[in-house]
Amino acid sequence: MLDLRTIDPGKPVLIFGPTASGKSALALRIAVAQGRAVVNADALQVYRGWPILTAQPPEEDRAQVPHHLYGHLPVDAPYSVGDWLRDVAPFLGAGNPVIVGGTGLYFTALTEGLAEIPATPPEVRTRADAMPLPDLVAALDGTTRGAIDLNNRARVQRAWEVQASTGRSITDWQAATPPPLLPLERCTPLALSPQVDWLNARIAARFDLMLAAGAQAEARAMEPTWDPAAPASKAIGAREMIDLVRGEATLDSVREAVIVASRQYAKRQRTWLRSRMKRWRIVPLPDVDADT
Repeated sequence: MLDLRTIDPGKPVLIFGPTASGKSALALRIAVAQGRAVVNADALQVYRGWPILTAQPPEEDRAQVPHHLYGHLPVDAPYSVGDWLRDVAPFLGAGNPVIVGGTGLYFTALTEGLAEIPATPPEVRTRADAMPLPDLVAALDGTTRGAIDLNNRARVQRAWEVQASTGRSITDWQAATPPPLLPLERCTPLALSPQVDWLNARIAARFDLMLAAGAQAEARAMEPTWDPAAPASKAIGAREMIDLVRGEATLDSVREAVIVASRQYAKRQRTWLRSRMKRWRIVPLPDVDADT
């Protein structure tokens, strides 16, 4: 049970949770009760174009307290974790905001620091994509091989790309990580942990709410300039909604695909919580009592 009276008004609040877990509503309640602003920590809510599909706070919520870093980027703008850290930094000393979102990497970088590794050149990425996993592993230094899951291609390839493009191992870069902007002891970190059946029901209901709020009109507005390679196009359901308004898919098939993708994303978020947020205050759901 979460009692809002136990939240220190003198510290920033961090709220992480899976999609559709109600974290934005909880953030708003805390912000209203304690006179705070809300700051976005979701990698897709930073983009314009899909405010309904990415579940950005509606205008009636934004009218109650200031909201920052929502929909401030064009759909094709590149945006990294480092970019988000630079954008969020000015708000950390401004009235102890509520920082809320579902991008676990943003919170980990904020509270643990971020190694400032240069971006991988496209030609290096192309070479890595074509290499078999055993060859990528064999090229890594011994320290890195002992520090990562060698069966996880994404992590192995990332380590190889860093080593190939910078001449330094990823473990060297990580060892040189600067201090975090906001250590956990200086904030109130809340991780929402929902029951799976409860969350799945909310995911299904939320898609219907998005349709009622105008998701199809939103997709029709985006269709003339649709670019599947744009960063904002990674929003869950964007491709399916474009197919729907183009007459290339049925509403039932789109609904099923979006719900399945959302559940899969929520599962990855729950995994991140269990593995990377062991020092956070775990808030079980649906037992949040935000009115006390």
